[in-house]
Formats: sequence, C-alpha cells, structure tokens
Amino acid sequence: MPPPSPVPVRPFAAQPFNVMAKPTGSICNLNCTYCYYLEKAKLHPDNYRHQMTPEIQERFIRDYIESQPTEVVQFVWQGGEPTLLGLKFFQRAVELQRKYANGKTIENALQTNGTLLNDEWAAFFAENKFLVGISLDGPREIHDAYRVTRNNRPSFDAVMRGVECLTRNQAEFNTLTVVGAHNMNQPREVYRFLKDIGSRFLQFIPLIERPGRPQDLPLKLAGPPHPGDGDTYDQVTEWSVRPSAYGQFLITIFNDWVKRDVGRVYVQIFDVALNAWVGNEPPLCVFRRECGSALVIEHNGDVYSCDHFVYPQYRLGNLMNTSLGAMAKAPDQYEFGRAKSATLPRQCRECDVRFACNGECPKHRFLSTSDGEPGLNYLCAAYKKFFHHIDPFMQVMAHLLERQRAPAEIMTLIRKGKMPQK
Repeated sequence: MPPPSPVPVRPFAAQPFNVMAKPTGSICNLNCTYCYYLEKAKLHPDNYRHQMTPEIQERFIRDYIESQPTEVVQFVWQGGEPTLLGLKFFQRAVELQRKYANGKTIENALQTNGTLLNDEWAAFFAENKFLVGISLDGPREIHDAYRVTRNNRPSFDAVMRGVECLTRNQAEFNTLTVVGAHNMNQPREVYRFLKDIGSRFLQFIPLIERPGRPQDLPLKLAGPPHPGDGDTYDQVTEWSVRPSAYGQFLITIFNDWVKRDVGRVYVQIFDVALNAWVGNEPPLCVFRRECGSALVIEHNGDVYSCDHFVYPQYRLGNLMNTSLGAMAKAPDQYEFGRAKSATLPRQCRECDVRFACNGECPKHRFLSTSDGEPGLNYLCAAYKKFFHHIDPFMQVMAHLLERQRAPAEIMTLIRKGKMPQK
C-alpha cells in the first residue's frame, strides 16, 4: 500500500479556519450518559445563563465572515443543544449574515438532538438551506441506552418526531452516530436503520473517554493526554468503544456500502479515506497531518483551540477583546496544530497507513507503542485493520476517478466478480 505523493501545504497564516459555535455552551435538555461536554458548565460557574448575548452573536458573525479568505463561509452551530435558544436567535443570525456577507456565500450547519424540532423549525431550515445534523445512535433500544432526558426518560420517540418534521418540510439532514459500547457490535442494524429513516449522509464518531483523576477536578472525565510529558494513562470508561470492535464496525458497514450504496449513501469516513487514496490530504481534521484550524467559541465569547480541548490552558482569548483571525494565527495555536505531527511516535511515522490516518485525534493518543514510546492512538489497531481492508477497493475507486469515471462503478465490478470479496 504505497502512500500517495506528498501534498503541498499552504503556510499556516494563509489557511482558512473553522469555528464551531456553541451558543448555549454545554447546556442541554438531554442528559446523555456518555456526553463529554455537559460537565463543561463547571468551567463557567459565574455565568448562570449560558447563552450567547446579541452583542457576542453579532460580533462573532461579522468577525468570522471578515476573517475568512474564502468566498464561501460555513457557520457550524452546536452545543449543548443550540435549539434551546429558540428560533428567533437563528432568524437573527441569518439576518446578520446577510448584513455582513459582503458578496460571500454563507452556509449554515446545525447539530441537534432533534427533540425540540417542529414544523416551524423545519420550515426555517428548509427555507434558509441549513444542513441539520441529527444525533441518533440507532434503533430505539440502542439509542435509548445512553441518550436520555434530564428525568432519565428515553428520547428516541422525540428525536423521530423531529426527523419526521424535517422530512415533511424537505429540510436537508444528516445523522451523527456515536459508536460506543451500546452499539459497536451491531453495525448492520445501525446502518440499515439510518438508511431506512432517510439518512443519506452518515457520520460515525468513536466514543472514547477516560475517567478523571484528582488533577482533572472539578471535571469527572480526564483531560487530553500530554504524550510529551509521558502521559500514558490508558483507562477508558465503560461506555467507550473497543478498538477491535470499532474496526470491525467500520468494515462491516463498508462491505455493505461498497456493494450497494456507493453514490447513494455518503459515509463521512469513507469519503475522507477516498480523498487520501487519490493523493489529497484528508479533509477531516482528525486525519490531517496537522490540526489547529478548527476552533470553538463558547457562549460567552471565549475561544479555544478545539472542541475537544475546551480547558483553561487551551483558551486563546475572548472575541470581545481579540479578533478570530488573530487568535487563529496566534503562535500558541500554531504550536498546538503543529504538535500533532511533531509528537507522532516513530511507529506511526513509519506506518503504511499514515497517509490516511496521521495519528488521528491527539485527544485519543494516550497509549504507548510496542517499544514504549508514548503517543500512540487508542484506535490504532482499529484504523490499521480498517484501512488495510478497504485498500483494494479504494485503489479501484481512485483509478476510476483518475479516468473521470464514477466511483459507483465499483459496484458493477464487484457483481461481476472482478473485485476481491471480503
């Protein structure tokens, strides 16, 4: 599996950057057992409202549009649960985007648990071309295992009502599925369910959390590892996915997808992998060689290096005092992004699937390599197994693209017995 030719990387300062907005901070109407963000409210004990003010909202929208060197600017709204702010917040957001667009095209994506959606929300999303991400872990018994309300009640029925509203109003949606102990051994059931409800854009996010230690207080979950300091604390929570199961989860779904659904269903990790096989740097931050271009802004205007690094030591500043562009290009943020490749263990640097993986997310790099070097990703075995499995298929699809043919032709090749059966 020879890696593709190196791809030139633009200087850090010239790159566009993304900012995930959390206008309600970590506040949510659900109490999902595995959620890493709910407890972040403890980092803002003096801010009792936890909602973005009109002043911060306008400053954010204006500054974000002005700071981007691209003609298309995408806003990503997440939480917590952003719909808790009410529809008027997002109606005003669209008005402000139009006011400050200055000829640029504005796109919006919103991630929600779906429980508060109704026809009014759905009609607004459809009219303003929002891409809505629905958090949905699978069929009822799987989804309700961890995704419960504040009263410990199941949330599945409420989510499905939200999906029905989106479908009825022709609002575009995709699904985000957390893969953990509750569904890691049921990939086909999950995949077929998501297709059955009409999802054609699927994300599978591995659930990996470590229980907190005394130094992590007041939080109950451990902060990101520091391999350079010899941090190899490798315990994970009972709800975390197991590497062998996650690798097989992806392989099982890929086997169904590559035979029947190429060009009909879009699975994020498969699309990202194909980018790597055609010689491009993977577009998803966790698989890029360096990170640092995906910031997060909290409800109070605080900006952090990354959604998974919302801790005091990774705070870059506050929007009301410093521009987003300045924070994105700050030396600390540059070093944060560069550290991903700079701290990659030798075993990873010499790996034959590095071009597709690049050590994955630094948040998950808390194991040691076979020779004792810290910084190995918890999911290393999973990705090796998965990327080796899909290699022959990806090579064929990459070849089809080079010949300006559709990757979906691979399904015909498989049916004719011209591809390896796995």
